[in-house]
Amino acid sequence: MQQRRSLPLTRSQVFILALPCIHAIRSVAQGALTTPSINAPASTPANEIYHLSLFVLLVTGTIFAVVGGLLAFVIVKFHARKNDAEHEPAQIYGSTQVELAWTVIPVLIVVVLFLTTARVIFAIQDAPEPKSALDVTVVGHQFWWEFRYPKLGIVTANELHVPVSTEAKPEPTYLTLLSADVDHSFWVPQLGGKTDLIPNHPNQMWIDPQTAGLYLGQCAQFCGIEHAKMLLRVYVDTPDQFAAWVKNQQQQGIEDRSVIAGRHVFERQACMNCHSIAGTAAKGVFGPDLTHLMSRATIAAGAAANTPGNLRAWIQDPNTLKRGALMPAMQLSDEETDEVVAYLTTLH
Repeated sequence: MQQRRSLPLTRSQVFILALPCIHAIRSVAQGALTTPSINAPASTPANEIYHLSLFVLLVTGTIFAVVGGLLAFVIVKFHARKNDAEHEPAQIYGSTQVELAWTVIPVLIVVVLFLTTARVIFAIQDAPEPKSALDVTVVGHQFWWEFRYPKLGIVTANELHVPVSTEAKPEPTYLTLLSADVDHSFWVPQLGGKTDLIPNHPNQMWIDPQTAGLYLGQCAQFCGIEHAKMLLRVYVDTPDQFAAWVKNQQQQGIEDRSVIAGRHVFERQACMNCHSIAGTAAKGVFGPDLTHLMSRATIAAGAAANTPGNLRAWIQDPNTLKRGALMPAMQLSDEETDEVVAYLTTLH
């Protein structure tokens, strides 16, 4: 008999399989207040979905227990005996009552599950948007996230800041989901259900986080070689924290005059064709807005901590931190790289 040979896993497949471990390690290493688990819902949509899943689990678990119990009972009570060959068991040729039962009961169970699921879907999708809601446009790119706050005039990347929402002061966040290239999927397990970003087909979802803290998310739709590293972070801020963040983001990046050489390198090279920095000639839209780069905890969509060393490695060759990244190696000299890093580290 010929044995099958298993094909070796690609790097991307290894990343996908290891994703739960990556998230757990990242949560501990970076001091995340919560872990990405659907079993700890922190907003209304996630809570509705969680309780629906418990109800479905209860129904299906009951069916499993009943069927498994009946099978065990039959196996024990009617197991083979020594004199079974001499006596033919009683023959039953149909039962209208039994046939009705195994037809009607499953139909009723399916109807109940359908109605319960439909109620949750419509309760989430048809929820009215209050005047106090925050509007955010989410744009998925290969392989990073862009967040636009149209009413606040803010554009940022990979780290979504939203205010905490309480019963006394509800401030839900309504997300318009767009894609700049291929299919992506926005999923923060503790805040809401997985929702796809499809090119030329805007989708919507909303969240109302009720506990301040950091929530980790992930692109949940395979979008290319670096899909597993298209991470995102949602910071749920207190009202004072969110107001301070908005005020900082609405200011132009503060530039230290001692690093003006780095700005000139940035504007002379191809950097400005892809990135945007307020108050400069850089108006690119293909890469993340860098106006307040140093206010973010990570770079490369969460693949690395935002430190000068990692910035330098990223500029020299992005593949060292995120293999398959679409940003090219800039081919700068060591002196030019140092000048650009010094410039970027002033953008708070």
